[in-house]
Amino acid sequence: QVQLIESGGGLVQPGGSLKLSCTASGPTSSIFVISWFRQVPGQERAYVAAITLKGGSTFYADDSVHGRFTISRDSAKSTVFLQMNNLTPEDTAVYYCGGGETLPPRLSGADGYHFWGQGTQVTVSS
Repeated sequence: QVQLIESGGGLVQPGGSLKLSCTASGPTSSIFVISWFRQVPGQERAYVAAITLKGGSTFYADDSVHGRFTISRDSAKSTVFLQMNNLTPEDTAVYYCGGGETLPPRLSGADGYHFWGQGTQVTVSS
């Protein structure tokens, strides 16, 4: 069974940066795409960005994320990164990575993913 482990979260001041990591273990060759989602209490998990592990194609939720966040991968280490710059308090959330064996019908649909990590907390506050 594939396992995903997120790391890199923490407390950062507005305008600061963080780099999250999602490391996969197990039969990682079965993973086609890994996406980052974030969730705040009382809200649904929200899609942030996605990357295909073999081709490296990237996708972003919207321009506001794409301009500040960058998703990338290190295939040799089965790790996907989310570089987050110019963070605002609105970026505060638990960030999860989700893995799909196939491309989900909607990248933004959390139910399309087969594997999830446990999440890492990102808090943006002065």
